[in-house]
Amino acid sequence: MADLRRRGQAGNMLARKSARGDAMAYDENTAARVRKLLAGQRDVAEKKMMGGLCFMVNNTMCCTVSGRGGMLIRVGPDAHARMLQEPHTSPMEMRGRIMTGFVRVAPDGYQSDADLKKWVKRGLDFVAANAAGRKAAPRKAVAAKTKVAARAKAPPRGRARKGLRR
Repeated sequence: MADLRRRGQAGNMLARKSARGDAMAYDENTAARVRKLLAGQRDVAEKKMMGGLCFMVNNTMCCTVSGRGGMLIRVGPDAHARMLQEPHTSPMEMRGRIMTGFVRVAPDGYQSDADLKKWVKRGLDFVAANAAGRKAAPRKAVAAKTKVAARAKAPPRGRARKGLRR
């Protein structure tokens, strides 16, 4: 019983700490501006990931307010090179690898509401294109069914081999 009380108290302390307004890993003002822009969208979720606050639309990453400053915008591999030509952009690098399909935008690139709206729209464009591609073929379900069917047709491993040796 004492264990449960300790856990509960620790949880409350953590909740109070974050409710007090301690420093967050990302720019809360930018996050509020992005929330406002995504208010009309359906199925929007926020998740802490990739070192910041990620905005998911239809279970697909749209953009992230980064903990390192700036934003990450998911533009897809087709638009990646074109987006890097825009001012205040750089490639997203994770563990020494450039992540194709993601663009890092410096805070100067979205100071105005119009600029932020432009970048969020680019993330939403990727989400829309990705959703259209998802409807085409549910690959995982088909692959799982074929594996089950193949296993059902194959004879049991141990008995078949022993029977042939005799």
